[in-house]
Amino acid sequence: INAEYMGVAGHDQTGPHLFQVDPSGSYWAWKASAIGKNMINAKTFLEKRYAADIELEDAVHTALLTLKEGFDGKLGSDNVELAVVNDKAEFRVLTPGEVRDYLDEVL
Repeated sequence: INAEYMGVAGHDQTGPHLFQVDPSGSYWAWKASAIGKNMINAKTFLEKRYAADIELEDAVHTALLTLKEGFDGKLGSDNVELAVVNDKAEFRVLTPGEVRDYLDEVL
């Protein structure tokens, strides 16, 4: 059995939203989630670290630490891509240099 999931994120007048969607169209809302290899361990890690008042910098650090927990190999700006949505609902993909800086802070 092969089940694929997709993460969907957005922002509206009530704030940010994160959903996990399966192929049947079923979806679940999350405050923080993980999909893919080792997702159960990653979700457990996120449950311990997530807080409703988390700042953007801490959220990026937590995301990278979560990724590191289940990643085989070395994390680098060549194999990690990050994007953020700010309070103005602006979506931005971080540059490889910004990713490298974040990785240097947490690894």
